[in-house]
Amino acid sequence: MTLAIFDLDNTLISGDSDHAWGDFLVAEGIVDAGVYEKANDRFYQEYLDGSLDILNYLSFALKPLADHDEATLHQLRARFVEERIQPIMLEKARQLLDHHRQQGHYLLIITATNRFVTQPIADLLGVDDLIATEAEMKDGRYTGQVAGIPSFQQGKVTRLQHWLEDRETLQRETWFYSDSHNDLPLLEQVNHPVAVDPDPKLAAVAREREWPIMTLRD
Repeated sequence: MTLAIFDLDNTLISGDSDHAWGDFLVAEGIVDAGVYEKANDRFYQEYLDGSLDILNYLSFALKPLADHDEATLHQLRARFVEERIQPIMLEKARQLLDHHRQQGHYLLIITATNRFVTQPIADLLGVDDLIATEAEMKDGRYTGQVAGIPSFQQGKVTRLQHWLEDRETLQRETWFYSDSHNDLPLLEQVNHPVAVDPDPKLAAVAREREWPIMTLRD
């Protein structure tokens, strides 16, 4: 079976869900606005630049999960998805997913953003599975720490390899759609790399290697 893999942020949605979650927490008064917003913006710029220290970022991004019980977090997340995610979902992304679905392909989202934020988005998009950075939980509460390998840069390749160990029938042919140069390690591993509304660094690589470049924006 063919495996169609998709990055999430700025690929299937027209924004970054991780950064948007931080903005939402600031707007709701859940975190210290002056400190958190500045740090959130700085980390996002480092991501765009390709200089992000993922573990340093995750210690920042996952802390709010540890500060609240699961019921409160789920209430916040439901409003976040309705208010911040639904407006940035892309019709052409749904059409692309449907195109692969109609061919019987297995649909997988792989994202550096944590599962707490991305699972409901993956559910809305109706994909078959999700690989995301995992937030550690103990005794029913988030600890604020990451569990396992973050699915970021080379970590996406490693996490996918682990995921495929019991799914050998999915390895015959693979597609991967992404907007970010941070995903070059995985784009270089698949049969069909596709740059979607790519950042300048990825666009340059895609042109040099003659990879398809497409847009899902209106």
